Amino acid sequence: MSLSRSILRKLPVAGLIVAALGLAGCSQEKAEVKDIIRPVKVVEIAQTHDTRTLSYSGSVRARTESALAFRVNGKITERLVDIGQHVASGDVLARIDPIDYDLSVKSAQAALDAAERQVETVELARKRAEQLFAKNFAPKSQLEQATLTYDQAVATRDSARSTLDQAKNQVGYTDLKADRDGIVTAVNADVGQVVGSGTPVVTVAVDGEKEVLIAVPEMEIAEFKPGKVVKAGFWSDDRLALEGKVREVAGSADPQSRTFAVRVSLPGDSRVLLGMTANIEASAANERRLVSVPLSALAEQGSQSIVWTVDRGADTVHARTVKVAEFAADGVRVAEGLKPGDVVVAAGTQFMTENLKVKLAGDTVLQSASVAGDDRDARQVR
Repeated sequence: MSLSRSILRKLPVAGLIVAALGLAGCSQEKAEVKDIIRPVKVVEIAQTHDTRTLSYSGSVRARTESALAFRVNGKITERLVDIGQHVASGDVLARIDPIDYDLSVKSAQAALDAAERQVETVELARKRAEQLFAKNFAPKSQLEQATLTYDQAVATRDSARSTLDQAKNQVGYTDLKADRDGIVTAVNADVGQVVGSGTPVVTVAVDGEKEVLIAVPEMEIAEFKPGKVVKAGFWSDDRLALEGKVREVAGSADPQSRTFAVRVSLPGDSRVLLGMTANIEASAANERRLVSVPLSALAEQGSQSIVWTVDRGADTVHARTVKVAEFAADGVRVAEGLKPGDVVVAAGTQFMTENLKVKLAGDTVLQSASVAGDDRDARQVR
């Protein structure tokens, strides 16, 4: 009985010892946690530049494209070219049924023959009236009437001759011919289709100067003026780079895309083919001086946007309020709060606290986050 009481009296003391050991272990863990230095992924804000690069993609096309059409109505009976085929000036591209126009020629020819016979008849009457008047056998009024009838017959004959020429021209218009050398880029009608005069049938890209057509948004169109020198690169060949010039800027924006069509002329080069994808780069003044950081670097503190900057001397992080200008596909544009040389935590901002120790290697080159529109990837710093 006394042994049991002795054990019970010792139990609280043992519990206190165990609790004290547990508290000591927690304190040691907390001390170890405080000593943890977290490696961070960072970007360094690069120096801003006075100029920036604008880049737009477009396609190579001929400076002149002719949408050729018949000058008369009819049913297409032949199409003699295909897309991609090179044609020379005078080549027949398509034909329409000429039967009706041939009949018009025959009708006009018959009308001309009749008019010529009429001229011959009234000419004899006029000569007879002249003879009678000269011998005083007929009054002057009869001669004047004969002369007037003759003049009318001549006018009718001339009109019939013009009608015949017009009918012959229409027969010639049943053949659609290329007016210049070029490459067929589109066929809009085929055999059996009835087309009206002026309806585009075949489009020909005229040989000669080539250009690139790009679409420029309204906020940047002021940077493109006729005569501006730009650089043209091509997706098909990284080694192919040409110097082009802005030739034409649309006077109004496209009603659907709200962009302006800009045509850039290219120097002659046999490696540049129609339909190639080209990239046009132009320099522009950097007025806004925005810097770009990854979206993952942005955090919220209350109602303010912040980023975590690294103090290189103390290897600690500090919150800094920034003013966001815009969000883009490749990051966040910051207008205020950052300056060149600042080192910003690029990921893991949810784990950051004020004065938290971070791990930076002195011999590691930090990857720069450049001026807006030219972001680079962040690199892990260990």
